[in-house]
Amino acid sequence: MKIGIIGTGDVGKALGKGFAGLRYDVMMGSRDPKSEKVQTWVKETGAHASAGTFAETAAFGEILTLATLWSGTENALSLAGANNIAGKVIIDCTNPLVFTPNAPPSLALGHTDSGGEQIQRWAPQSHVVKAFNIVGAAHMVNPSFAGGPPDMFICGNDAGAKKTVTDILTSFKWNTTDIGGIEGARLLEPLCILWVTYGIRTGGWNHAYKMLKK
Repeated sequence: MKIGIIGTGDVGKALGKGFAGLRYDVMMGSRDPKSEKVQTWVKETGAHASAGTFAETAAFGEILTLATLWSGTENALSLAGANNIAGKVIIDCTNPLVFTPNAPPSLALGHTDSGGEQIQRWAPQSHVVKAFNIVGAAHMVNPSFAGGPPDMFICGNDAGAKKTVTDILTSFKWNTTDIGGIEGARLLEPLCILWVTYGIRTGGWNHAYKMLKK
């Protein structure tokens, strides 16, 4: 399977290495695929890794992972090209964060809309599934916690796309909880703020969510 990673930050690099570890062919897309940062990632990740423009990466990937800063997300999708992303699963790892000096991040969208829904509108012919947005990059692949595997909450409008993402999460040693349509991102994106707030208050970033059932 071919995976296209849209974005070169910690999330994209961590997930890209995770996919390559499963022997998927992974291309990291950026505005400058020859940059030192991208080429270092390719070299460190190994034979299954490559780099390209956003358009090249979107055309390459059978599944696309969107891991951009919110401020650059619409432009990245535009550069990827509507024809290249049409019909494909897009794993939306983004959060619509607003950064203010000397304050925790806040959400640019909420209550009646969400980043996930906006991305689905920007990519109407793609199957957007919100996932990986409620934990730090260090724990996205093969998370290890004393309480057992944590839970990743996902949402999206297409059942087949959610099955694809659930299979990926299982390969990455996650339990998956499907909360419904893409409008569920209105609930999942605030969980990012909660995760960050707890990290700031405790000074640690080794935490994740667990659904307890009886």
